[in-house]
Amino acid sequence: MFDYNFHWRPVMKNLPDLLEAALLTLQVAVLAMILGIVIGLGLALIRLHMRGPLRWLASCWVELARNTPALFQLFFFGFGLGAFGLHLSPYMIVLTGLTFNCAGYLAENFRGGFQAVPDTQLRASRSLGMTAWQAYTRIVIPQVLRIVYHPITNQMVWAVLMSSLGMLVGFRELSGETQFFASRTFRIFEYFAVTAVIYYVIVKIILLGSRLLASRLFRY
Repeated sequence: MFDYNFHWRPVMKNLPDLLEAALLTLQVAVLAMILGIVIGLGLALIRLHMRGPLRWLASCWVELARNTPALFQLFFFGFGLGAFGLHLSPYMIVLTGLTFNCAGYLAENFRGGFQAVPDTQLRASRSLGMTAWQAYTRIVIPQVLRIVYHPITNQMVWAVLMSSLGMLVGFRELSGETQFFASRTFRIFEYFAVTAVIYYVIVKIILLGSRLLASRLFRY
């Protein structure tokens, strides 16, 4: 028979700590996305327009990020780099791992976006006297961002959810904080149920914010 007794008081008592950890989760995910967008854009341009070692390195980055488990990447930055004497804090391990992974996935999204913009637009802008920098920043990249906007939103959601792997390297984000309190109070179901609701709310806020931002940016 089902005789489990629910006790929500310990969870409510520690709810402020869980919400603070949720903000830390959101912070590391946003930073990883910002860095991932910048690096991913660079990787895409290198793979499209350059030859030699740089293109090979960019391709290796993308292939490793997309074809190895995120947990493996996190452990590499957490423990693998220790073999070379480089020891990162749990926060930096998660930030570096998420950035590496996001940049790899976003690089392919950006590459597809660049290929979707007709070459004639770049040539037309150059014929009007624009420099290559002006043509890309004013004509090409705004169109690319519109094409990859929804994949970027999905990647942001992924970054928030996958930051939970940080608990395995000692990072006290939302999942790590939940595990800590659950192990002390033995209220496993209650803590993880509340944490699931917090994750759900965070994701819904991201999706709502994405829709509102899209309605502003892509009104025409």
